[in-house]
Amino acid sequence: QVQVVESGGGLVQPGGSLRLSCAVSRIGFSIYPMGWYRQAPGKQRESVAHITSGGSTNYADSVKGRFTISRDNAKNMVYLQMDSLKPEDTAVYYCNGNPPLYSWGQGTQVTVSS
Repeated sequence: QVQVVESGGGLVQPGGSLRLSCAVSRIGFSIYPMGWYRQAPGKQRESVAHITSGGSTNYADSVKGRFTISRDNAKNMVYLQMDSLKPEDTAVYYCNGNPPLYSWGQGTQVTVSS
């Protein structure tokens, strides 16, 4: 069973930055597309960013130009660099496949507040 473990969240002021990490226990990780998702209180989980096995990326309009997704296939890791954070980015962030075929991890809380 594939496991994902997210880390790197925290409390940050508006305009600040955070880097999220996701460790994926999957044989052959490098060939699978991955993504970051988030769920804010009272809202449905939404897609934030995706990355293909070849490194092509796609972003939600709300984070385009501020977030950067990347992957290290040698380490089975996926990252999300988040800059110029806004209060509306506050959510629990999850990583999963694209589409999200794996069991969801515990996520990592990101809170943007002054």
